[in-house]
Amino acid sequence: MHSEFAVGGDLARRYPTAIAPMAGVREMSDASLNALAALMSPGDVVGLFGPEPVSEAGDLLVVAHKHIDQMTCDRQDDSPHTGNITKLMPADVPDMLHLVELTKPGPFSAGAIALGTYVGIRCAGKLTAMAGERMRFDGFTEISAVCTHPGYRGCGYASSLVCALVRQIIARGETPFLHLYSDNRTAAALYTKLGFTPQRRLIVTVLRRAN
Repeated sequence: MHSEFAVGGDLARRYPTAIAPMAGVREMSDASLNALAALMSPGDVVGLFGPEPVSEAGDLLVVAHKHIDQMTCDRQDDSPHTGNITKLMPADVPDMLHLVELTKPGPFSAGAIALGTYVGIRCAGKLTAMAGERMRFDGFTEISAVCTHPGYRGCGYASSLVCALVRQIIARGETPFLHLYSDNRTAAALYTKLGFTPQRRLIVTVLRRAN
């Protein structure tokens, strides 16, 4: 679904650095990992998703291994929602980056807005919550960058935004999915309430190309 963004070939592909730090390889072999390294500049960082951690290879150094849970949703939440939801546009990116820096929801780059629909809620002109579509595969769309300004948590804004995206994704005939850190029980409880169910536990290996 995102082939137009892909950089690379048969052994390894990645999103451009300005869009997202995710990559994929055909197999966990030296040839594939070397092909991935060839797509990276010195000091560049990418994340590989898989059932097992990836070891260092060649010019690729392991920065971290992070345990995450993958959840999918097959129903829409019809409960009342709060906040005036608006579609975020390229002009909103500076505010989006500021909110991400404040809340640390996970990797987010300025170019990510090109990947899908991003929605937000503003209060007195300030972007107080946002969420959007990131990775897409045949029949599946990932919800990502879900975050709320600390001063506005507890207002139900994150739920409203996630539900808006779920409705949109299901209306396209696709399945919404998302990832969260395995120890984030608060988020897991929220997403379960909204109709998401756990599918599998993965490990994200964060790799950096040596200088």
